[in-house]
Amino acid sequence: MQLKSIQFIFLCSLLFAYLFSAAQRRGALVSGTVLDENEQAIGKVSVAILGRQTGIVTNDSGKFSIRVPAERAFALVFSFTGYKTAQRNFLLNQDEHETVTIRLEKASQQLESVVVTDQRQRRETGLVTLNPKNAINVPSPVGGIESLIKIIVGSNNELTSQYTVRGGNYDENLIYVNDFEVFRPYLVRNGQQEGLSFINPELTRSVNFYNGGFQARYGDKMSSVLDVQYIKPKTFGGSAYVGLLEQGLSLQGTSRNNKFTFVAGARNRSNRNLLGSQETKGNYVPASSDFQAYLTYQLSQKLSAELLVNLSQTRFTLVPEFSQQTSSVFSPVFSANIGLDVYFAGREEDRYKTNMTGLSLNQQVNKNLRLKWMLSRFVDDEKESVDIAGAYLFGERDFDRSKPTFGLITNPLGAGAYQNFNRNRLNIEVWNASHKGYYSLGRHYIQWGLSAERQRIHDKLNEWEYQDSAGYSLPYNPSQLGLFSVLKSTTDLDITRLSGFVQDNLVFKDSAGFTLQGGVRYNYNTLNKELLLSPRLNISWKPLEWKRDFVFRGAVGIYDQPPFYREYRRYDGTVNKALRAQKSWQAAGGFDYNFSTGNRPLRLTAEAYYKNMWDVVPYDIDNVRLRYFGENRAKAYAAGIEMRLFGDIVKDAESWVSLGIMRTRENIDNDFFYNYKLDSLNQPVDSVRTQGGWLRRPTDRLITFGMFFQDYLSTNKNFKMYLNLLYGSNLPYNIPNNVKYRNALSIEPYIRADIGFSALLMDSDRSKRRSHNPFRDFENIWATLEVFNLIDRANTISYLLIKDFSNTTFTIPNRLTPRLLNVKLIARF
Repeated sequence: MQLKSIQFIFLCSLLFAYLFSAAQRRGALVSGTVLDENEQAIGKVSVAILGRQTGIVTNDSGKFSIRVPAERAFALVFSFTGYKTAQRNFLLNQDEHETVTIRLEKASQQLESVVVTDQRQRRETGLVTLNPKNAINVPSPVGGIESLIKIIVGSNNELTSQYTVRGGNYDENLIYVNDFEVFRPYLVRNGQQEGLSFINPELTRSVNFYNGGFQARYGDKMSSVLDVQYIKPKTFGGSAYVGLLEQGLSLQGTSRNNKFTFVAGARNRSNRNLLGSQETKGNYVPASSDFQAYLTYQLSQKLSAELLVNLSQTRFTLVPEFSQQTSSVFSPVFSANIGLDVYFAGREEDRYKTNMTGLSLNQQVNKNLRLKWMLSRFVDDEKESVDIAGAYLFGERDFDRSKPTFGLITNPLGAGAYQNFNRNRLNIEVWNASHKGYYSLGRHYIQWGLSAERQRIHDKLNEWEYQDSAGYSLPYNPSQLGLFSVLKSTTDLDITRLSGFVQDNLVFKDSAGFTLQGGVRYNYNTLNKELLLSPRLNISWKPLEWKRDFVFRGAVGIYDQPPFYREYRRYDGTVNKALRAQKSWQAAGGFDYNFSTGNRPLRLTAEAYYKNMWDVVPYDIDNVRLRYFGENRAKAYAAGIEMRLFGDIVKDAESWVSLGIMRTRENIDNDFFYNYKLDSLNQPVDSVRTQGGWLRRPTDRLITFGMFFQDYLSTNKNFKMYLNLLYGSNLPYNIPNNVKYRNALSIEPYIRADIGFSALLMDSDRSKRRSHNPFRDFENIWATLEVFNLIDRANTISYLLIKDFSNTTFTIPNRLTPRLLNVKLIARF
C-alpha cells in the first residue's frame, strides 16, 4: 500500500512539474507597432504572453518583436498606464512571422491600491497565510476557508468542515474571528448532519492559519489556530451566489463621513443533492442557514466600537428506506463479495442552533499604546431525536450480470434486526469578558491580555440500542429480554475560567536579522482548580549577508488543553469532574526560501516538529464523532515534517503543493487483555496477559499530500480552471471501547480529485453598458461548473460490524460521496 502511496504522489508531482514547465517551447515571431487613438506611436508599452510573468516593452517608436510558441493557441497582452489593456489571439506555425498593428484606447481608471506586505508570514513558526478569495473558487463539496486548510493539513471526509492538524483531533483547534473565539455544535455524529461553517468567506479580509508553534497570545489548545479578520469596507459593494448546494448574499458599505461601516451576509445550504447519492437511500432533508454582521463605529478620534453578530441554525431530517452495502473478503480459506441489505422504519430529526454576539471597544491612547475591551456571549442549543428500526440480511452478493439474481444476496450468512433510540439535549452558554493591550517601546512590542469566562453546560442523554441476531436478542439471556446498550445521564456544569498572557516581540538591530517572541500564558478553572502555566518562545533569523533569500525560524513551548465538554464524559455517560488538562511540550523548526525559476517567483517552506504529550485523554473517532475515555490515562507523541511550494505556475494564478510525513503514537495505562487457551469443550484452561503498549492514535496518517492548481486558457483569461487534489495514507480504526481490538482495522487511503471550470459572463468594463441595463452596476459575473470526486473513488469513513450465524464478525465499510456535479453563479457589485 505504501508503494501505491509513493506512486500516487510521484504522479501528482510529475503533473505539477509538467504544468509548471508547459509553454516553454518557442518557435514563431510576432512583431509590430503600438499606436494611440491619434496614430501616434507609444513607447514603453508592456507586451507579454498571457499567463507569463515577464515580457518585453516597445521602443520609443512603438516597435516590438517577441518570440512566441508555435503550433498552439496563445494571446499577447498589451498594457500601458492610462490606456485600456488590449489582447490579441494567435495560432502560428513553426518559424512563422506575424506583423500586427495595435491601437490602444484611452481609459479613465483610478490608480490601483498598493498592498505593502511585511515579513511576518515568513518569520512566525507554523504560520500559513491564505487568500480568502480562493475560498469561493476551490472545488469542494463543503467549500469555505476550511477547504483551503484541508489542502494544507490533509483530510479524510469531504462532508465536514472540521480538520485535524499534526496528529491532533477536531477539538484541538482554536478559531478566532476579529479576536472573538468561536465554537461549533458538539452532538454532531457524522458529516451529513453538519451545516455551514461559522466563517463566511465573502466577509473575510485576511486568514492566518498556525499549524503549530503559535504564540502565547493565542489560547489553550494543542494543535492549531485559525485567526480570521473580517472586512472593514471603504465603499459600498456586495456579492451574491447561487448554486445547487449553497446560496449566499453579502453587502458592505460605509456612511458619508466614514464613521460607520458595516458588512453583513446571509447564507443557506442544503446537502440534499449530495446525500441523495449515499448508500442509505431515503428522504434526506438537510437545511442550514445563517446570518452574520460586523459593524464598526468611530466614536472619536481615539475611540471606536465593533459589533459581531452570528445567528445560525441547522436542521437534519432523515427517513431511511433501504441500504445496500458491499465489501470484498479475501483470506486463505474464504473469498467472497459480502453484502448487507437493510430495510428501515422510523426517522431521525436533529436541530443545532447557535448564536454568538461580540462587542469590543478599541482605544488608541497614544501612538504607542492601544487598548481593547471585549465582551461576548455564545449560546448553543442542540437536540437529537432518533427512532429507527432496521431488519437486515447479510451474506454473499451475486455480481454475475447474466443471472437473474444479479445484485441479490444468494448465500445468507446472517440475519437480524435492531432499533436505535435517542433523545439527547445539550445547552451551552458561554460569557466572556476580555482585555487586550498593545504597547510599542523602541524595538519591543509588548502585548498582554486578561480573560474571565463563565461556562454553563446542561446535558441530558437518553440512548438505547436493541439488537436481535438470528432470533436471539443480544446480549443473550434466556430468562429476560435485554438491550444491547443503554446510556442515561443528566449533567449540569458551572465553570469559571480565568486566563491571560504577556508577550514581548523583540526586533534586534537591523544588521543582525533576528526577531524574538517570548511570552507566558496562565489558565485556571474552578471545576478541578488546576492552574496551568505555559511559557512559549519563537525565534527567526534572516541571514542578511546571504545572496539567497532565506528565513530560518523555530519555536518551543508548553501547550496545555483544559477539558471543555466532550472530554469530561466517559463511555458509560458518567462525567469525570476531576479530569485534568491534557499537556504537551512542543518544538518546531524550519525555513522559508524565496526564489525564482523561469522568471516565476516561488516560495518553499519546510518545517519539522515534535510533540510530547502527557495526561492525555484517549478517544475513538466514528465519522466525525469523538468518544473520549474521560480519564487522563495515556501518554503520546507526534513527530513529522511538512513541506510546501507556493507560486504562480501561470501569471496571476496562485497554486501550491503540500506534503506531510507524520507518526503519532499513544500508550494507554492498564490497556492489557487476556488471550485464553480453550479445551475441546470450548472452556478456558489457560490464559496469557498481553499489554497493549504503544499504538497508533486515531489520527495517525503517515503521508498527506495536497495540491491546489489554477490555470486559464492561453487565449482568454476569462476561462479558468481549478484543480484540488488530496491524498492521505491509511488510518487506524478502533473497535469502540475495546482494548484488545484497538488498531484492529485500517481505513484505506483517502484519494480525491475535485475540478472546477469558471467563465466570465460580464467584466468590470461598464463603458459599453446602457443606462437601462439591469446589470449596469455589477462589477463582474462568473458561472462555474464543478465536478466533485472526479475519479469516482469510494472513500471509507468508518465501518459497520456484522456477525454471522457462527458469531464471526465481518466489517462493512461506510462510504463517502461518489462523483457529483455542481453549478453556481457568482456576481459582485
